[in-house]
Amino acid sequence: MDLVKVIGDKEFSNEEEGVLNRFKELQLAMIEKDFEKLNEIILDNYQLTHMSGRKQNKEDFIDEIMNGTLNYYESIINYPEIIINGNQAILIADVTLDAKVYGAKGRWTLDTKANFKKIDGQWYFGEWTN
Repeated sequence: MDLVKVIGDKEFSNEEEGVLNRFKELQLAMIEKDFEKLNEIILDNYQLTHMSGRKQNKEDFIDEIMNGTLNYYESIINYPEIIINGNQAILIADVTLDAKVYGAKGRWTLDTKANFKKIDGQWYFGEWTN
């Protein structure tokens, strides 16, 4: 069973595919609680805005994944759109997460906007707004 799925039939350029693949890597690292991968692909000035409006930095986000406060089981990326402008990219999609967060288990679809920055030929995750 794939833990990270993409739904949609859009053809992506190589550069867009690189952004999408990096987002998929992030989703899988969240599910697998892969500290090293999360730390590698998330920029130090990262900011997550939860659907509640609560903001979280990189360290707090990774800590809550690792300590079991945030538990992710499956991710479905629905009809992603990717906009690239030089070394900046935005991924826009509805992302359905099967998760247990702050004690509440459920399946939530998040209206997602994720920002990426390309550094030395690699895309890095800078911001995720729900």
